[in-house]
Order: sequence, then C-alpha cells, then structure tokens
Amino acid sequence: MDRVIASGIELLGVAMAVAIIARRLALPYTVGLVATGLALALARLKLDLALTHDVLFEVILPPLLFEAALSIPWRELRRDLAPVLALSTVGVLIGAGVVAAGLIWGLDWPPAPAFAFGALIAATDPIAVIAMLRDARVEGRLRLVIESESLFNDGAAALLFALILPALGDGGASTPLSVVAQALLIGGGGIAIGAAVGALAIALAGRTDDHLVETALTTVAAYGSFLIAERIGASGVLATVATGLVMGNLGVLASGTNRLALTPQGRQSIVGFWEFAAFVANSLVFLLIGLAMGDAATRGAGVGAGALTVIVALALIGRAATVYPIALAFARTRWAFAWREAHFLWWSGLRGALALALALALPPEAPHRDEMIVGAFAVVAFSALVQGLTAGPALRALRLDGKPRADDAAS
Repeated sequence: MDRVIASGIELLGVAMAVAIIARRLALPYTVGLVATGLALALARLKLDLALTHDVLFEVILPPLLFEAALSIPWRELRRDLAPVLALSTVGVLIGAGVVAAGLIWGLDWPPAPAFAFGALIAATDPIAVIAMLRDARVEGRLRLVIESESLFNDGAAALLFALILPALGDGGASTPLSVVAQALLIGGGGIAIGAAVGALAIALAGRTDDHLVETALTTVAAYGSFLIAERIGASGVLATVATGLVMGNLGVLASGTNRLALTPQGRQSIVGFWEFAAFVANSLVFLLIGLAMGDAATRGAGVGAGALTVIVALALIGRAATVYPIALAFARTRWAFAWREAHFLWWSGLRGALALALALALPPEAPHRDEMIVGAFAVVAFSALVQGLTAGPALRALRLDGKPRADDAAS
C-alpha cells in the first residue's frame, strides 16, 4: 500500500510539471499527460500503480462524473434532452453496429467479439470529452450537448456490453425478457439509486450550516451511490451522474430562497473541492492511460499496424454514422444543429478510460480478448493524441469559438 501511495504521489508530481509546461507551450494538458505516460512506459519505468478496472471504476470515475454532473443545470439540459438521449441511446446502437459490421467483414472477426468491441468503443468518454472541452474552451449549447451525451451514453454502452458478454463465454444469447430485466436493473436501477442518494444527501445538508459537513456529504454521496449501484449490478456511472444532477440542481445551483439550497460558503467549498478532486483524478488517469498504452505497445498482441488502422477508422466511421443521421433527423425541429456543429460533434467524440475499463473487464477466455484490448488502446491513443490535439484548431476552423473574423465583418 505504501508503494501504491508513493507511486501516486510521484505521478501527481509529474502531472504538475506537465501542466506547467503544457500551459507555457499552449498545448492541451491531457495530450501532454498521455505523451508523458507513453515516454515513461517506453523508458521501462516501473510503478506500483497501474491502470486497472478497479482503479478506474472505484477511484477515478466517481469524482470526474460527479464534478461534471454537478454543474449541469437541469433547465438547460431539459431543453436539449431529446437530442442528448437520441445520441446516447440510439446513437450507441448505431455506432456499435457499424464498428461490429466492419470488424466482421473487414478483419474476419467472429460476430460475438466484434459486437462486444463495438459496444465498448461506441460511447464517448466523459473523462476525455470534458477535459477536451475545457482545453478548447467550448461554451454554450454545444458544450452542454457534448458533455451531457458523454455522461449518459456510457450507461447505454455498458448495458449493451453486459448483454453481449454471455455470448463471449458460450453462455448463449439473452432472451427478450432478460434483456428488459437487465436494462431496468443496470439503467433504471442506477438512475433510481443515484437520485435517491442525492436527494437524501441534500436533505441532510440542508440541516446544517457547516460548509465542511456539506462538502463531506457530497463526497459520501458521489462514492456511495457508485458503490451501492455496482454492488447490486446496476450502473455506478449513471448512479453518480444522477446524484450529481440532483445535488447540483437542488443544492449548488439552487437559489438562496430554496429551502434545500446549500449555504453560500458551502457552495463555494463544494465547487472548489470537486474542481480540485477532478483535476487530480484527471491528471492521474491520463498519465496512467499513457503508461498503459506504452506497455501494450511494447508487449504487443499479434495485431498489425494495418489492423489497428482499420479499427481506428471504424471507430471514426461509427461516430459519423451516429452523429449525422441524428442531426439530420432533428434538422427541421427546434433542436436542429448547424452542420458545422455536427462536424465538431463528430470530431469531439473521444474515447478514453471507459472503453479501456470495459476491455480490461473481458474474461480471460474471451475470444480475441488481446486484440480487443490493444484495439481499444489504439482508438484511445488516437482520440487523445490526434483528436484532443486538434480540437481547438477544429473549433476555430468551424468558426465555433465565438471570435469575430475579418471576413465576417466585411460581409
């Protein structure tokens, strides 16, 4: 345990140095972290802290998800709930299907592992996406839609992945009744647990004027909802998101006249605490992703560069098949997107820690397990190093950064 803590502190020190250098060079912080992690792995640095499913799900995800959900106003989310839900449900199914079809026809993968990989890579990752949005300084409705989708679609992807897993172990296909039952447990159960924990925590917080107690209650709620949901087989991700939305809208974002609203000092303390917690978790996870990518590259799994290129291309094609048809479906409604917004919505679909966590959760006997893990790392590497690095220029090229242009003034 001492070595794990020491490794975590060492990585945090490296992350702070990268943050300072990245700010000086005007580079995205997350890109610098991944690149540094890759360099450390290639230098054969040995650490006692590694990127595992348990580290991702039980340590890193709760603060990142909770902090992001805490700042989303329900009134604004409700205005764009239709496209957000379409992207995070129907969009996940379309993206997974396109990737699976490409793997079956292009790389001769069997259907079960192809659809499993399609499911785990279909959802955009809230950790990567939120970090990218902050680096690129995306604001307004576009940020709300992208951020909200990334928070919700991983629940759909996890559900789809869970339904496909039995087929990987020769467990047979799920029946329609079992599919409905699992959907209710994983999705509905996660949301219900999160909402209940959030409401209870905010009610308890309303009984104290101590800002430290209010902050501690948010910590218990964020981790507690995640662990309770995971323990009963529901989605811990959706539970923590629901908890953050409830506590944010009933407490942090609520007006002072609301009897459930937190004290002014409590709001300030909570926002500051969770910004710091998310920054630390974000720093560690991207460094660990870089280290894990370097380890995967040096270890190898019999996957050639050509196959990895196909997998990355399929992930991009699957995202395009998700975004553009849905944008077209809403084109004549009040939820319409400009095409330049749709282009950025496609390019901002980063994959990250969630895809890796699902890949690492594959049973050892699963067919094509090594190929799926290395393929997930390849897609995440492309997301972090290419899409993350070009998100800012893409925003400016699409004229979504809000800055006036000389030709705009002339026209």
